[in-house]
Amino acid sequence: MNESLNELQRLVVEAAAEKQAFNILVLDLRTRSELTDCFIICSGNTQVQVRAIVDFILEKAAPLKPSAMEGYSEGNWVIVDLQDAMVHVFQKDVRTHYDLERLWGDVPALDAQPQI
Repeated sequence: MNESLNELQRLVVEAAAEKQAFNILVLDLRTRSELTDCFIICSGNTQVQVRAIVDFILEKAAPLKPSAMEGYSEGNWVIVDLQDAMVHVFQKDVRTHYDLERLWGDVPALDAQPQI
């Protein structure tokens, strides 16, 4: 994995990959946002998989508790606020519809290829 990822980012990316998340992307927001350092975006195929990805990320990130989480019960787009990282776990079609990568297309994307 690219050394530009910090420990939290690496942990989230590897946890997501272990639950078969795909198209994992880390957007570097350090120069654009005071709320978070990055968005970590990934996809799952079903509501069950999206929730499983989120659950495993939270398990691996313990004892760090999210300051907020939205969308878990629906399982289409779950946002987890880990303060320094804002994690977005989408179902594939929902991710395509909202296209955060295009909206934040002017920020650097960090290499997020997990080594698992």
